[in-house]
Amino acid sequence: MSEARIATRNLRSNLDTIRSITGRQQRIMGVVKANAYGHGATMIARALEHEGITDFGVANIEEAIALRQQQAVSPSSGILVFCTPPPSHLPWYIRYDTDLTVADNAGLQAASAAAAASGHNINIHVKTDTGMGRLGLPPEEAMLLCKAVEQDPNLTLKGVYTHFAESTSPGSFTRKQLSMFRGFCSELEHGTGKKILKHAANSGAILSMKESFFDMVRPGIMLYGYPPTDTLSAAPELHPVMQLCARIQFIKTIRKGSTISYDRTWQAPADCRIASIAAGYADGYPRILSNRTSVRINGHDCPQRGTITMDQFMVELPPEATAAPGDWAILFGWEGPQLQELAHTCGTITYELLCAVAGRVHRTPVT
Repeated sequence: MSEARIATRNLRSNLDTIRSITGRQQRIMGVVKANAYGHGATMIARALEHEGITDFGVANIEEAIALRQQQAVSPSSGILVFCTPPPSHLPWYIRYDTDLTVADNAGLQAASAAAAASGHNINIHVKTDTGMGRLGLPPEEAMLLCKAVEQDPNLTLKGVYTHFAESTSPGSFTRKQLSMFRGFCSELEHGTGKKILKHAANSGAILSMKESFFDMVRPGIMLYGYPPTDTLSAAPELHPVMQLCARIQFIKTIRKGSTISYDRTWQAPADCRIASIAAGYADGYPRILSNRTSVRINGHDCPQRGTITMDQFMVELPPEATAAPGDWAILFGWEGPQLQELAHTCGTITYELLCAVAGRVHRTPVT
């Protein structure tokens, strides 16, 4: 049995830290895509809305539908889907009152047709590509999209946005992106004669580039307790929101020379106690950590032994450790091994390990 404990108190603390940087009047979008970075989107969205957040960002329409159906956010709160949809998904945007990203003319035409057929307007955020190279058109072409949306009776231009490629180290490339977006916004608002919601700053830009805040910021990984990179010189104190745990299911003593798990990758140098933990790579505990990490059991660091398997892995209990089947092992979190260290060991980033925590792992709120 494995469990992801979700500390909403830490989420609130991280949000307060963000507000201390941006100013309390700054509009904040809570990014809850990918099941809130593995934390449980319904639980996280409810907690954020309780703290005054009324804008949410998701990856696709399915995630938006889940938030609406589970009443994770109030009907008046906005949900923006970052990815552009196939035309067949557009009726769901209307039904569930979800804001649409438009990144090219084909998407614009499909949105207009769907809105006209339904008799309901669709709120549009036009995305311009200033250097990320993912979604969106260059500013001069995105400007034409914005003008077309403004002229379309079936669509409402609610916002414009871009995304930084190197927000944690804002050198000349990032400054160029910022300048391009600022110029685009200035020209757009001058041409339309009205103020339009503008947003660009992700977690990295929140920490390193205050001039990128515009009307709204979009924190993701910061909400969940981690800086976007370990190289930031002055990252604020953040608190992990998730603690991944699993129960001991079996303990035995093995003799010197015995081997553990598939391919016999670890051999006991002396008699020792081995505990089997009820979690594995199917729960999101990566196989690449095999023989390279430890867990915390009843206050003791217990080295992991042998190959991590799909549903279980083994650890060595120190002689002084008191443990029994049913006790909890902390795989990572605020009381156990640090997720950043596991990410370094895996050669990846904290984002990936959080998102990898499987759906079968029960998310439990803790105070």
